[in-house]
Amino acid sequence: MIENLINTINGWVWSPALVFLCLAAGLYFSFGTRFVQVRRFGEMARLLFSTDKTQKTGITSFQAFSMALSGRVGTGNIVGVATAIGYGGPGAIVWMWIIAFLGAGSAFAEATLAQIFKENHKGEYRGGPAYYIEKGLKAKWLGVVFAICAVVACGVFLPPVQSNGIAISFANTLEVNPAWIGLGVALLIGFVIIGGVKRIANVAQVVAPFMAILYILLSIVILIVHAGEVPAVFGDMVTSAFGMNEVFGGILGSTIAWGVKRGIYSNEAGQGTAPIVAAAAKVSHPVKQGMVQAFSVYVDTLLVCTATAVMILACKTYNVFGADGSMLYTSTVAQLGEPDVSYTSAAISTLLGGKVGGLVVSIALFFFAFTTIMAYYYYAETNLVYLFGKGRREKVFVWILRVALIAAVFYGSLNKASLMWTLGDIGVGTMAWINIVAILLLSMIPFKVLRSYEQQKRAGQEPKFNPDELKIENADFWKKNS
Repeated sequence: MIENLINTINGWVWSPALVFLCLAAGLYFSFGTRFVQVRRFGEMARLLFSTDKTQKTGITSFQAFSMALSGRVGTGNIVGVATAIGYGGPGAIVWMWIIAFLGAGSAFAEATLAQIFKENHKGEYRGGPAYYIEKGLKAKWLGVVFAICAVVACGVFLPPVQSNGIAISFANTLEVNPAWIGLGVALLIGFVIIGGVKRIANVAQVVAPFMAILYILLSIVILIVHAGEVPAVFGDMVTSAFGMNEVFGGILGSTIAWGVKRGIYSNEAGQGTAPIVAAAAKVSHPVKQGMVQAFSVYVDTLLVCTATAVMILACKTYNVFGADGSMLYTSTVAQLGEPDVSYTSAAISTLLGGKVGGLVVSIALFFFAFTTIMAYYYYAETNLVYLFGKGRREKVFVWILRVALIAAVFYGSLNKASLMWTLGDIGVGTMAWINIVAILLLSMIPFKVLRSYEQQKRAGQEPKFNPDELKIENADFWKKNS
């Protein structure tokens, strides 16, 4: 009864309306910024390694990029891609690319807003949707609602899903008790998060890029081995995406829906989580971090998700199901059932063998999921600070959050986390609704700030941000530092 009610609520929150809203917002911000994600692509990459040395607090742009990438690159890049292919066919990946391209516009806007309205809180920069909703929209009550959803979803409900994936994968590969895996992951995550944002950033800047690069290199090796299949793979992806493939033409609606939905899940553009990290960076102008965060959307979907997709498709280790549950396409590996991590494991096993292939995927899942849990904690802590940071109870609540998250991580290794995943989806979906509406209402601010930035660049000046000159209220941090 309760589970049915939760599933019904989740269906309302993650309705086609939210998918349409994400797409519409991406289109709006792409046109509104004159496709900054294309025009400034080279600058986006260069800004990854820039930082404002005049600001003594905060983290670097690259650390903020790595932390945002940690949240974006998770089990969704392995299992989520398999699900998109399983229910939407190869063409779903093309729609994931499209939503990533458009989503980069939304990511730019929300990260720029996060920088504009950030605060210096006890030697750390804090910001995100709760802050720009309160200061930009002057609707503190809505900021509080967003913050509560973020704390509960990211601090309690979503971490068990990631730890469950780690524990089950290693348990199946190494034949060990999942509880021991869960205990080890819980202790490791405890060590990292107790060190605060600096330790999280230091771990993320090493682990997230390293694992992403290694995973992409592995996919390239597999593609070289299956080079003869590559042209057909990309041909199937394009023809299936637009209903031209005979086999998958009848599921065009599912192709678009699954591609868009999994793309949104993976790159997080517009959901309101990545700007929380974007606010922590020390940059000389808000637009710079907006560009860095737009770039992270490309890395997540166009590189990591594509790496998974081409491995599965080139090795033909997938099945495709119709809306009625019937099998439209049967893979060359008969034991594969519904889409899960086995699609990717089977693809890697064609190169490394069954046992080694499973171990490689388990290790990849560990790093992807572990860094995602770190990002979840930071999202939750920042919003907890927003709720209680101006009182003496802040430290108490932060420690309660740490204990709750560590316990949730261990719990996830012992139990199926499907109910928590649904509850977490409701929280994240609610955050997305609030955040997308907020950034649309505030859209004139990032547009105006971007125009000012580009005017100064064309004049040969190092861009400076002065909120008073642009008539932006409540950007108190920049008034003090302009």
